[in-house]
Amino acid sequence: MPNGYLLRRRRRRQTIGLCVVTAALTGGTAAVLWAWPEGRAGDDIHAQAVAGPYGHGRGLSQHGALNQAKDGWTAESILAHYYPGAELGAIGQTNVLVRLMAQDDSTLDVYSDAGLFVAGRRVIPGQAAHLTATPNGADVVITSDCDGEVLWEGSTDDPWVYPVEFGPDRPAVEHLALCGGSAYRGALGVALDGESARTVNDVDVDDYLRGVVPAEMQANWADQGGAEALRAQAIAARSYALSETRYAYAQTCDTTDCQAYPGTDREDDRATAAVFASSGQVLLRDGHILRSEYSAAPDGGSAIDIQTLAVGPTPAELAPGPMPSEVPSELPTEEAPTWEGDAATDLPAVLLDLIELVAPEPGATAPQPPAPTPARAPNPGTTLAPTTASTPTPPAVRYPQPTTSTPNIPVRSAQVADVPGATVTAESVPLTGESE
Repeated sequence: MPNGYLLRRRRRRQTIGLCVVTAALTGGTAAVLWAWPEGRAGDDIHAQAVAGPYGHGRGLSQHGALNQAKDGWTAESILAHYYPGAELGAIGQTNVLVRLMAQDDSTLDVYSDAGLFVAGRRVIPGQAAHLTATPNGADVVITSDCDGEVLWEGSTDDPWVYPVEFGPDRPAVEHLALCGGSAYRGALGVALDGESARTVNDVDVDDYLRGVVPAEMQANWADQGGAEALRAQAIAARSYALSETRYAYAQTCDTTDCQAYPGTDREDDRATAAVFASSGQVLLRDGHILRSEYSAAPDGGSAIDIQTLAVGPTPAELAPGPMPSEVPSELPTEEAPTWEGDAATDLPAVLLDLIELVAPEPGATAPQPPAPTPARAPNPGTTLAPTTASTPTPPAVRYPQPTTSTPNIPVRSAQVADVPGATVTAESVPLTGESE
């Protein structure tokens, strides 16, 4: 199907105010920057410790953050201690592209208990899709179960597998699962890195963090007075992921070379609460998202010079999240009927039975058939699906295709002066951890 059947999401720029402002707006909205509140009264949040042997000690120390949270520090105060000079900024809903390292040089074999979409076809529960990356997209095979008989095969220029409903925080039944492996929120796709196959998860950043935070920090710390440490971890992890541009086809990876991300395997309600409580918050340096490194240094770690950390795009340069899906919530589960028996001997008898069944009684007036209704023409580009799947209108999900070159990150930061009619009433507040 030319250009795939799904619309690509458009990148739009949103003007973000990077100061604490009161803006008079003529149409549109502006996000604001928070001032950093102080920790407990009397706490010296600038005290530093030496990094220990269990981590590089750069940036946030997870164990140090736990101890600070137990002492009553907020997530903002914890981050102010470890990233002095940074600012706290706001972003809208956005996605992150994650390379699944264990899938390198493999086909993508995936199914969903609710069904899925691939190559313009709806794949029903009990079937699986298998994608092999090609220079022009992917070769696709649909089978019964993960290793059953082949039901359909073909090629597509849209190398993605999509869930039946799009949006963050979808139920587990709709997640895409690797055959014999983990389940993932969002979409799964394939790409080529030279001649090597790669698998990519395109996922809402908060859905991604639901897997990262409990894999990087113990969720049960919330039960030990460490809820604010988990929230600080969520902000640092969100900033780290969105600042990355590691590959031409993905921003980051799923191992500790980037951030540990096991899909939905480790999700925990306590970590999810921290992600949601910090939703939209990122660390900034000079208006750009900070690659906020962190570690498990057990003796508190030490603050880092944020000038030594890389930065990524500005909040305004992030692509907006995809639009909601228009796919019906229920999928057909019955296979299309097939003829069984000997057609030459059984078909005449079946027709006679049908004639007898519908023929009017002697003397009765035959009912008049209803006026015919014009047949609706099929949508342009509609393709036939295997007999075990149906083909309703595909979802209006807006995912990006893997790019063929490394993204070019502009260096210009958004300024308050970009907001039409904005009036600044306060100066930007450096991340010192002290309130004015």
